[in-house]
Amino acid sequence: MMSSAAMPDSPTPRENDGRAGLARQARRVALVATCLLDALRPQAVEAACRLLQGAGVQVAVPPAQTCCGQPGWNGGDWAGAQAVAGTTLDTLAHAEVDAVIVPSGSCGGMILRHWPRLFAETPKYAVARDIAARTFELCEFLHLRDAEPLAGRWAFGAVAFHDSCSLQREIGETAAPRALLSRVPGLDVVIPADCEICCGFGGLFSVELPEVSVRLADDRIRAIRATGARVLTGADAGCLMHLAGRMATLGLKVATFHVAEILAGRVHDDTPGINGITPAEALATARKGGAA
Repeated sequence: MMSSAAMPDSPTPRENDGRAGLARQARRVALVATCLLDALRPQAVEAACRLLQGAGVQVAVPPAQTCCGQPGWNGGDWAGAQAVAGTTLDTLAHAEVDAVIVPSGSCGGMILRHWPRLFAETPKYAVARDIAARTFELCEFLHLRDAEPLAGRWAFGAVAFHDSCSLQREIGETAAPRALLSRVPGLDVVIPADCEICCGFGGLFSVELPEVSVRLADDRIRAIRATGARVLTGADAGCLMHLAGRMATLGLKVATFHVAEILAGRVHDDTPGINGITPAEALATARKGGAA
């Protein structure tokens, strides 16, 4: 269920560049676990696997994959980024898959948009272009395949969806995760105001300019609180961890989950979110009139 009043205009899935056909015809895919999810939220990787299997594809998670190279790319260390990303590129090149799926707008955007530039004028350029053309953000891929969520009836009220910068500007797809969430029975998707504005994570600048980063986070948190939702989700772990960490500092109890966890039906009363807050705890705080 979608709250139309809170739903701004969104890009539609890219039907005109052949990607829709590729997604629908794929039979075997490689899942890029991403550094943050692999290290800090592996249950979201497991949820992504379940969703892809439910969509009718075989899933490989190549064990030799490492980083996509985004930190080095963002910091201007192209040689370092090439060295790190090159390992993942080689792994994916030998995976014998039809498509590459990434449960992250930022890592997906790095592969899709920036790998061809990163590996330009190197022997890996052609392979980088080929992999980029077959790379999808998780929700984009599921939506193009008309996949259904695996979750049963949602019992935790409205869910605020955070649009990450990379999902909007590099993947160019915000309709897909919202549409998938709206198919979960009983789940009301709400979009915080000014959803196009950065949460403050922003890769390296959250370290280099912490005051700006915190100010941006506080602005997004005010917008999230204004929705009344006690659960926050999104497609980028970095943004969610940044917002969850700031909310914890402020003493706010909003349970925070990667979108794959919700879609796969892995969120229950007592499931700790990224910030350790369970849906039951967040709702109980709301009923008592506590911090939200």
